[in-house]
Amino acid sequence: MSYFFCIFAAVIERKRYDMSQNGILYDKSDLEEALRVLRSGGVIVYPTDTVWGIGCDATNVEAVRRIYALKQRSDSKSMLVLLDSPSKLNYYLSDIPDTAWTLLDVQGDDAQCTEDEGFKPLTIIYPGARNIAPNLIAEDGSIGIRITHESFSKALCERLRHPIVSTSANISGHSPARFFNEIEQAILDGADYVCRYRREDDCPHEPSSIIKIHTDGSFKIIRA
Repeated sequence: MSYFFCIFAAVIERKRYDMSQNGILYDKSDLEEALRVLRSGGVIVYPTDTVWGIGCDATNVEAVRRIYALKQRSDSKSMLVLLDSPSKLNYYLSDIPDTAWTLLDVQGDDAQCTEDEGFKPLTIIYPGARNIAPNLIAEDGSIGIRITHESFSKALCERLRHPIVSTSANISGHSPARFFNEIEQAILDGADYVCRYRREDDCPHEPSSIIKIHTDGSFKIIRA
């Protein structure tokens, strides 16, 4: 009973705090400026449903190249992207194994709001990526996609109408930034816009779980 009450209460609370996460309101002008930069092919630093991230329009090859350079990371190591809804997956994937839909159903729309019940954001690595910047796609044709339930990143995806790159805001090999004040200055200086939302958030966030799904429906847990 308490489990279902938690979900119900979380839905009500999220509706009450329209444009918010954990009761923290975001400024519409902050969202609009981030969108302006993304649409112009720029790079942003922004809060996600996990750790702080570096993002760009995931269909823009040059913007993606800039993120690799900023992170000092080889483009042979692909980066994941965020979408706001599972309904958009088909456009970016040639085929979606049933296993993926099962995992997404288990997560549900309120996974972000029920962390205390053991839920954790989930990144799924899918086969058959398409309509994405080629330098984001792994050598085996796969792409990591996470459906975000966090209000700010979800709104960015909805308004941009493209997936957004979401790679941790750190130099490659360094620790990811769980809080804004952990982001390295080189990352902040290299971005075209640094979002204001959740800079004061002291709630720790961790990287997502990662599961890789193959065309036959088999899967491998990369990170629990």
